[in-house]
Amino acid sequence: MPAVLKPLSALLITLGLQAQTDWPMFGHDPGARRFSPLKQINTANVDRLQRAWTFHTGQPGSEGIPVVVGGVMYVTAANGIFALRPETGEKVWHYPATGVALRGLAFWPGDAQTHGRVYAGVKGGVVALDVTTGKPAPSFGNEGLLDFREGVMGDLTEARLSLQSPPTVYKDLLITGSANGEGQPTKGAYGDIRAWDAKTGKLRWTFHTVPRPGEPGHETWPKDAWKNRAGTNAWGFLSLDQERGLLYVPLGSPTSDFYGADRHGDGLYGNCLVALDVATGKLKWYQQMVHHDLWDFDPAAAPVLFEAVRNGRTVPAVAQITKMGILFSFNRITGEPLYGMEERPVPQSIVPGEKTAATQPFPLKPPPLSRVTFSKEEMYNLTPEHAAFCKDLFERNKMTIGPLYAPMPLEGNVLMFPSTLGGGGWGGVSVDPELGYLFTNVNNLGQWGHMEKKTDPKTGETTYIRTSEYGPYARFWNRETRIPCTNPPFGELVAVDTRTGDIAWRTPLGTIPALEEKGIKNTGAPSLGGSIATAGGLVFIAATNDSRFRAFESKTGRLVWEQPIDANGHTIPITYQGQDGKQYVAIMAGGGGGYFGGTPSDAVVAFALGEGKAPALPTISKGKIPEPLPHAAATVAALPDGAPKTTLRRACGSTCHALEVVVGTRRDQVSWAAMIDTMVSRGAAVKANERQVILDYLLKHLGQ
Repeated sequence: MPAVLKPLSALLITLGLQAQTDWPMFGHDPGARRFSPLKQINTANVDRLQRAWTFHTGQPGSEGIPVVVGGVMYVTAANGIFALRPETGEKVWHYPATGVALRGLAFWPGDAQTHGRVYAGVKGGVVALDVTTGKPAPSFGNEGLLDFREGVMGDLTEARLSLQSPPTVYKDLLITGSANGEGQPTKGAYGDIRAWDAKTGKLRWTFHTVPRPGEPGHETWPKDAWKNRAGTNAWGFLSLDQERGLLYVPLGSPTSDFYGADRHGDGLYGNCLVALDVATGKLKWYQQMVHHDLWDFDPAAAPVLFEAVRNGRTVPAVAQITKMGILFSFNRITGEPLYGMEERPVPQSIVPGEKTAATQPFPLKPPPLSRVTFSKEEMYNLTPEHAAFCKDLFERNKMTIGPLYAPMPLEGNVLMFPSTLGGGGWGGVSVDPELGYLFTNVNNLGQWGHMEKKTDPKTGETTYIRTSEYGPYARFWNRETRIPCTNPPFGELVAVDTRTGDIAWRTPLGTIPALEEKGIKNTGAPSLGGSIATAGGLVFIAATNDSRFRAFESKTGRLVWEQPIDANGHTIPITYQGQDGKQYVAIMAGGGGGYFGGTPSDAVVAFALGEGKAPALPTISKGKIPEPLPHAAATVAALPDGAPKTTLRRACGSTCHALEVVVGTRRDQVSWAAMIDTMVSRGAAVKANERQVILDYLLKHLGQ
């Protein structure tokens, strides 16, 4: 292990040098550019990139982004936190835990008196681990565990609250968002942004994301509507301009995200990009990207910092990709739109008690990066079976086509684009500062539904909930096959030129193997996760539903490398230089759900240059999907109908996932129990008496 007891100045210098070869935080640098200066792997030799090692965590259920600092890789998994040798995948230590943060952890270098630490969300709060031992740091919180529920629960002591994404580290501050729920019920824990002493866990400052009386923005809420208001939280990533001491926070929708009769008005700071003084938590500026959100269009991707050349001068800028597929860019000092922005009229709701915003903000450049319009002529028509399915889905549910920000009707169903998956997702944006391009992946997938009256039998209180044949989170696809009901591309990788705000190129991202075997290729596929860029002229990304990892040429968007991985890589890859001098590219492949089979546990997969070309992709021929990869699970049959399946689908729908995402592989009893508990911790509506019923059902039909 590296020496960790050094003067603070020496540690910061060392960390700065390591940033050139390591991957010290989720976004590589505090501004989340996800750009590595490494170029050992480049466009001339990327075809030699081959699997170097694989580490199986032992359980599924993570989207962890590893960090590599000083010769050690740290990564979160559903069953704890691991330290690995980044050249071999050899385990250094393992800290067992439950309720572990879904998307990763943060590294703090320590100081002259304190060892380096990693911080991650776990059941009970935030844990600080000494990197030399892998054990909790006793001086932090209560023997290494910080209960960050205090001060944000309002009158609801049992409200749910967790840390699902990495905190942000600034000097001796640890800054956290939280996952507190954005659906029903409206009441819950506050989504405040808070800074803690990285040594002790003592609270240093708080920013109220729903302003309290007397605070700026409070006037955008009805009287007392701020009380016990959940949502309005940063469940994704925070970014930092260290030089200027500015923290950039993307805040989600206030509760409930589909009905806002009790929150008339714009509702600051919901759906805002907020800039705070990182030392004090004081508001510097904000821009609201959705007024009075009713579509679950919460931004969660890390705001990305970049330098834009505008009218002959360099402007420090910040960009935010959104679920609407709209990329907003601002001057990161003043908050002024980089390429202009205007308010445009949008349709209005007829749901009783609801009052929608008259206009919504649109940047003048770039245009929306994903599909935001649709016509019947664009309905899927490439294969007869799926075309018939889509036509029947549309007609059976009496869908009408609405524009972006169409409100849900009381009768029939409205279809609009994009879906609650995005557009742009939490995977966000990567940057090539040398080329001046931003890269992001988008989904061309629709959503549909209507509003339904619901009366509480105990209180008589009436509200409206969003629903459909597919539940509240209805995507315009076959939910069994996950093939969208539009013509391709279903998913794309897009590059934006920061000098002009124009789209530089776009290319399909991913495949649908079931269509590929019928000769329909280059369709793109739905994706979750994001990309990284390197000085080698490459953009690396997995993210798609086809269990493949790819590299594209940064300048042109040309696909230059593609390899299968153990399951879907629904996360963000990293790249680093090992102590052996080799450049590695690594990603967490999630357990199960892949078209090429899936492992019963997550796998960290690392690639490095080999002597010859990488093996060819498995060939789809004779109507067969390729054999699963080593350790892959058996093919999963469709689940039989019945009360447990109905309960399971309801639970999965309440956490924004499709049932098929959750049951994409076979697992043993321990793994299924852990999966159910993880879903409950993220808000799955599973009653106490339903847990065992669901577990027995899954073991019967999807047990190992």
